Amino acid sequence: MPKHRLGAFVALAVMVIAGALVSVPAVLSSGAAALPPPAAINGGDTAWMIVATAMVLLMTPGLAFFYGGMVSKQHVTSTMFQSFIAMGVVSLLWVVVGFSLSFGTSLHGLIGDPRTFFMFRDVGLTTNAALAPTIPLALFALFQMKFAIITPALVTGSFAERIKFSSFIWFMILFTLFVYAPLAHWTWHPEGFLHKWGVLDFAGGTVVHMAAGFAGLAGALAVSHGPKKGAAANRGHTPQVPANIPFVLLGTGLLWFGWFGFNAGSELAVDGGAVSAFLTTNTAAAAAMVAWLLADLLMGRKVTALNAAIGAVVGLVAVTPAAGFVNVGASIAIGTVAALVSNLMLNAQWLKARIPDTLDVFACHGVGGVVGMILTAVFALKGGLITGDATLLCKHLAAAVLVAVYAFGVSALLYKVVSFIGSLSASNVLSRDGAAFDLDLGDMEGIL
Repeated sequence: MPKHRLGAFVALAVMVIAGALVSVPAVLSSGAAALPPPAAINGGDTAWMIVATAMVLLMTPGLAFFYGGMVSKQHVTSTMFQSFIAMGVVSLLWVVVGFSLSFGTSLHGLIGDPRTFFMFRDVGLTTNAALAPTIPLALFALFQMKFAIITPALVTGSFAERIKFSSFIWFMILFTLFVYAPLAHWTWHPEGFLHKWGVLDFAGGTVVHMAAGFAGLAGALAVSHGPKKGAAANRGHTPQVPANIPFVLLGTGLLWFGWFGFNAGSELAVDGGAVSAFLTTNTAAAAAMVAWLLADLLMGRKVTALNAAIGAVVGLVAVTPAAGFVNVGASIAIGTVAALVSNLMLNAQWLKARIPDTLDVFACHGVGGVVGMILTAVFALKGGLITGDATLLCKHLAAAVLVAVYAFGVSALLYKVVSFIGSLSASNVLSRDGAAFDLDLGDMEGIL
């Protein structure tokens, strides 16, 4: 039997057996008697969080359209599929061990105990005082799952059109376990060392965007020596021709909509904090879109729909860590500054010549995430630099450096590990009746 078929058979067998074993009710309720009685569930909070969770999941198909519209025509399907496959792989990984590593019993503030919620043990329909005081813990776990799904999907833009599909799957699994989960634990677990340090990250400036941006930077460099086809081959030399701008605009709309669940949902409650996060999210995106286009005009570039979409997403990225901690005026400043900085990075010819980041993941998410984290510490209504205290800013600068080094360094190591399993670069593309067929991915391209 061929190796890939044997591997598929083993994986299917493990899924069935593991699912059957943990379906025993006693496993799901083990240890519950030793816990204090859970608090009452708040119906309003629960209803909102169900909606917010669905909204965040919608962001990943939105990202698929956003990225798919930017690449060359023969790679639209494979690029979009890289986002869609994350919904399947990361969802299962999260149930098995990802949630435990992120939110399980803290081991020295560095990582969660993988045994705590292994296979969603004790992740039930009651509240959890530390993690989900007014909603079922299972709903909190589902909400956090959607963040874990979109983060490796964001990374795919850095090596779009170039990576071997099976290698991306391996990287996605390793990235979730060794980069995303530790960062989530550091930042969002009550005992995580960054959380206890006082670092503010409302909805994922470090955990999602900096992690994706710096992993994307490492990926762009790791896959840069492989074949570059289509749009990637021209990166930094001649203008890239996107396959479908309406796809990009559709993706931006879905992302913008879903981001309200992403940020306002991170309040975990129906209250003024959620409304404030909703307001600052929309305002920062609007400010960044306008600022990006104005910057293009100042630099003598044309105003385009593509750049408007990129600007809006950068604003959403930058306001993510700040959404619940700043007022609406600060969100305008955050969106504007992030748009200007990311615009400069994206159009820097010296950077393009050295880093073949196909869809500018580093310039948008890495740089945007850093700007957002710094400006959160500047404009935070409690403890920010505007209150006259520089302590939080110093902590955020240190945290940004730490997260950047960790995400880049560990991701670079993971790409190296994956390269030992198989080639990182996609290599076999045949032309058939005007459509490209990627043998590494195994699906027909060019149908869109």
